[in-house]
Amino acid sequence: MNKQLIACCGLDCESCEARIATVTNDDELREKTAQKWSEMNNAKEITAATINCMGCRTEGVKFSYCSDYCEIRKCVNAKGFNTCGDCKEMDTCQIVGALFQNAPNAKQNLLSL
Repeated sequence: MNKQLIACCGLDCESCEARIATVTNDDELREKTAQKWSEMNNAKEITAATINCMGCRTEGVKFSYCSDYCEIRKCVNAKGFNTCGDCKEMDTCQIVGALFQNAPNAKQNLLSL
């Protein structure tokens, strides 16, 4: 596991379809990811052209949700932390707690950093 590719919330950017499509310049995967994420989020503005990301905590381009709207990333940055794992409130936090319910591996990733 590349620790730098663990997002602020604990998700593994290395396995994210947007990052994979960006790194491999795979337009077919961008299209597939845009369709999937549009349906999941009921968001028509997610298009193949918007699927570009190098990872939450790495240099380079970010998916617009991750860079501009993610409340978890905003909180981590405002507190001056690297990830939620640096926060004493992680176990009781409602913001990241919702993500942990859907992605329990994310919490494990943070604990292993």
